[in-house]
Parts: sequence; C-alpha cells; structure tokens
Amino acid sequence: WSRMMLKLVLLAALLMMTTPPCFASSPLQISLQYYSNGNWHHTCGGSLIQRNWVMTAAHCVDSNRNFRVVAGDHNLYRSDGSEQVFSLSKIIIHPSWNRKNVAGGYDIALIRLSSYATLNSYVQLAVLPPEGSILPNNYPCYITGWGLTQNGQLSSVLLQAYLPVVDHQICSSPSYWGSSIKTTMVCAGGDGVHSGCMGDSGGPLNCEVNGQYQVHGVDSFGYKQDCNTKYKPTVFTRVSAYISWMKSVSNN
Repeated sequence: WSRMMLKLVLLAALLMMTTPPCFASSPLQISLQYYSNGNWHHTCGGSLIQRNWVMTAAHCVDSNRNFRVVAGDHNLYRSDGSEQVFSLSKIIIHPSWNRKNVAGGYDIALIRLSSYATLNSYVQLAVLPPEGSILPNNYPCYITGWGLTQNGQLSSVLLQAYLPVVDHQICSSPSYWGSSIKTTMVCAGGDGVHSGCMGDSGGPLNCEVNGQYQVHGVDSFGYKQDCNTKYKPTVFTRVSAYISWMKSVSNN
C-alpha cells in the first residue's frame, strides 16, 4: 500500500443522488494541514471529539511534518470568518499501527490541540458510537471531506456523499476486499458512484442512530487505481472498536 493509495477522498461531482442532511458545513469536521514552501496545505480530515482532541487516521500523522488543525472551515482557499486554527501539543498514534501494513488495521490517531476550541454553530463535537456497536448492511451513512474530485484536484469547499454500509461478510468476500478487511474496519459505498478519495483520509463516516448523527468510521483506505470503483468500498477504521483506547489516551 503506497501512501498515495491511502490518502482517500471524495469524488465530488458524485455528490448526492439523495437529499441528505447538510454536512457540507459539518461543524465536527476539521482540516488537518501541513506547512510547506511558505504555505499551509490540506492533507486529511478529522473529527473534533473533545474541545481539545481530534480523531484522525494514523497514516495522516505518522510523518515529521509541521501540522496544524483548522476547525469551522468550509472553503479551504478563502476566509469564511468561522475558522479556528490550532497548533498541536501532542499526536498519539495507536501503538499497533504499522505504516507498512495498512490492511493490518489500527489506522487511528488522536491529536491533542494546544488550546480549547470554542463551540458554536460552526464548531461542534462529534458524537461517538457505543463501544462495540456495528451497523447492518446498507445502513445509510455519509462521508464528508475536501478530497479529490473528478477533475483530480482537492475540492475547495467541504463536500459530502452518501455511502451506505457494506457489512463485514460482504466486504471481506473475494469479489470485494477479501482478507484485507478486518472486523475492526467498516466498509461503505462501493457502488461505483460515490466514494472517498485522496484528501478525505481521517475524516468521518456520519451515520444517524436514534435521532443523532454518530461518527462510526475514520477514513482509512480505498482502491488505488480509481477511488470510485465498483465492489471496492471505501474502508474506514471502525470507531466503536477503539472507544476504550481513546478514553485511556484522553484520560491520561
């Protein structure tokens, strides 16, 4: 798996065959950015899970780049007036993550911000699912991100796409992802119409449960030849498998 293969995003024009909830200004979504050649560049998404903690993918932060987090953003290339910018005080990657084996799982990391986010209509906390919860096949979910679109460039504005869950039995079958899929992952999409792609990595899979949206997945990897490939759903780290680990990290 190359890093290129990993950096998943959202094929934008792909958006919306249905009329979804409006995540396209998703207040829990953050932009993870790195500094290079005098500018900040978007690389991954993430979810604000406490006022000073962000959940993202391990492969997004396992380098020595200089990172920052921007919350409340909508258009990456202009000021919306709603942004809150944070430096990082700590990056904690899951201890079992192995960058040479993405299919091994554990593609999750927590970022501690150097200060606390101010919660408002543009910046809100993600709701995490109960530990161990697993959604059934075809359960309706949505991905959000600034990832690559059909023109091969990052989207300037935050986009969303409808990605229903593909259950483990189907996603781990030979015609889908096979043995690459672990029970600690959740697959979504794979209809050849919507997907995640490069730049969406680390971002949330939002699913409505009992009247509230929960983040059930952290965007991990997809099909390297073409993000948008039938029978190759976007693969997410299953958040409900890591609740106790996240609690132990944030408590310490």
